[in-house]
Amino acid sequence: MTTEVRMATADDAADLARLNQAFNGGELLPASEIIESMNRNSELIVVATMNGRVVGFACAQSYKSFCYREGLGEITEMYIEQAARRKGLATSMIALLEDKLAECGVKVIKILTGSDNDPAIKTYERCGYVKDDEIFLQKEL
Repeated sequence: MTTEVRMATADDAADLARLNQAFNGGELLPASEIIESMNRNSELIVVATMNGRVVGFACAQSYKSFCYREGLGEITEMYIEQAARRKGLATSMIALLEDKLAECGVKVIKILTGSDNDPAIKTYERCGYVKDDEIFLQKEL
């Protein structure tokens, strides 16, 4: 079994659509829409492959504000197909995103995950992330 973690390219758009649908549900996005988003946004997207097949992805954003001297980052999405889990891919994707965010001047990275998502929380903690006491609020418009 060979695994690789790398930055996503436009050639990965169809795989990203497939994985995103498995992760977030809803309709299958057209690859062209994903490519357009990749070209328009500064979002960092990494993919994990196993034997040449894309089996996971993760996304991150960096933020700059006059309120904070250092850049802030957030890992916003992470998904790996069930059969490809527990092979170190999530840790490798996090490490690559951390490196890329650091290149953007980010000094602090946040990750939001469900409070009952124990496997993800354990992975993030193994990577050095610490739970804080913030409360997440959301409003749909």
